[in-house]
Amino acid sequence: MSARARLRVSVADVAVLTEVGRFLGSLASRDLAVRSRQRLDHHATSWAARKRTLTDASSARWAGSITKATHDQWALARRGQAAELAWLRGQITRIESRLARPLGAKADKRAGAVRGYATRAEWHAKARRLRSLQDRLAALQTDWAEGRVRVVRGGKKLARLRHHLEEAGLGEQPWRERWQAARLFLTADGESGKRFGNETIRVTGTGRLSIRLPAALDHLANAPHGRYELDAVVAFVHRAEEWRDRIAADRAVAYRVHHDALRGRWYLTASWQRPAAPVLPLRTALVRGVVAVDMNDDHLAAWRLDVHGNPVGEPRHFAYDLSGSAPHRDAQIRHALTRLLHYARRGGVAAIAVEDLHFADGAGREQYGGNKRFRRLVSRFPTARLRERLVSMAAAQNLAVVAVDPAYTSRWGAEHWRQPLTTDTRRLTGHDAAAVAIGRRALGHSVRRRTAPPPDDRSDRVGHRTVQAESEVRRREGPRPRLPGTRSVPPGGGAKAGDQRVHHRWGHAAEQVSRSRGIFPLGP
Repeated sequence: MSARARLRVSVADVAVLTEVGRFLGSLASRDLAVRSRQRLDHHATSWAARKRTLTDASSARWAGSITKATHDQWALARRGQAAELAWLRGQITRIESRLARPLGAKADKRAGAVRGYATRAEWHAKARRLRSLQDRLAALQTDWAEGRVRVVRGGKKLARLRHHLEEAGLGEQPWRERWQAARLFLTADGESGKRFGNETIRVTGTGRLSIRLPAALDHLANAPHGRYELDAVVAFVHRAEEWRDRIAADRAVAYRVHHDALRGRWYLTASWQRPAAPVLPLRTALVRGVVAVDMNDDHLAAWRLDVHGNPVGEPRHFAYDLSGSAPHRDAQIRHALTRLLHYARRGGVAAIAVEDLHFADGAGREQYGGNKRFRRLVSRFPTARLRERLVSMAAAQNLAVVAVDPAYTSRWGAEHWRQPLTTDTRRLTGHDAAAVAIGRRALGHSVRRRTAPPPDDRSDRVGHRTVQAESEVRRREGPRPRLPGTRSVPPGGGAKAGDQRVHHRWGHAAEQVSRSRGIFPLGP
């Protein structure tokens, strides 16, 4: 969990933060270079040696934070290499299988054969594409085997922008300010048992922020024990109570001071780790119903269902706009999920049902053909981000997430639920009907509604019913169904079906049904 607050720093604060951040940033850059040269020869002894080298210039706690950040950055680069390796192999295998098929050949799912390319020109272009991917794979496999990673402190995107300033409409000085701000290092890990949960960057309950200066910058201290206390006062708004509870109990809180060069602002981010949420049994999570969610490329369609699978209230839509920058898209998704979680909490449910969607194989032409419009739809569909965000945010709200099989939810929802749930004042979309299908599947009910009953003669001359009701064991201790006017219960016979005397007195009016219908006398 994290919370961010703006620091309204003075001129003196800016000077000190900049000097400390650049000094520690230079140490972090050197440590990253050392770690990258070690490649696969990294072990605990080498990590300790790097930390001792940094301790002489800063402190043990700053050295621990720097080496941990370096290790995380190197490990992230390795995970990126592994993901790219898997993607390249999948693309190469798919293109090779299509190149081996005749031109214009159709796919055969039974034989496991993919379709061929439509024209000779497309076949030739894909052959060149295959050669390019194979070269990329060979180079990446070499880097992977040798343990070589390619990382840049400050980000590759910003580093490459230096060579295209005119195209970006950016001057050299603004770029340099952004570059220097991205390479500052002012991050300190929390420590449980220490005062206010962090000994290096400390924030008191009144919002006073102080930093333990490195040994080489002790001359900048304005407080005892080599600390610098800022003039700015920290005031968290989001998760403020939870943060206060942690620092009051001296529980670990990590802090990061960072500078936004575009806005000219300084921020402080506090982060901490919550204990793992307990995994509820499925029956317990669904005992109060569920909020079913149909994910789309521009909105979430949600509907609350009770424990019997019946929609309650009205369907809700939570829209988001995925155009613009990555921070904007991330904020849109977070805002939509926040409104969804509030809707679930107001409904009193303990679980949210979603489809287990994934597009891990890519969204290119090899996977979805020449339908460019559909490929664009799939490529901007934020399934992974929505799922990860939803799980983490729902855990904070003590809500369980139930993933269901997405097969036929849209089709059966539109076929069985869209028309019956449409009224004069409510027009359902296919996404609303799909949400009902998702919720019923999560609750363990059939998605398809029961078909019309068979003829009166109970014959199969019109075909079998496609959907059957669940098997039910009639217990003699319970009341019989009150269905006056039917063949099973004559008119007036169901008026006293719930009378407890029928369980002890044979011959009661409610028992006047032929024994051949499956109703047998009870013992005296």
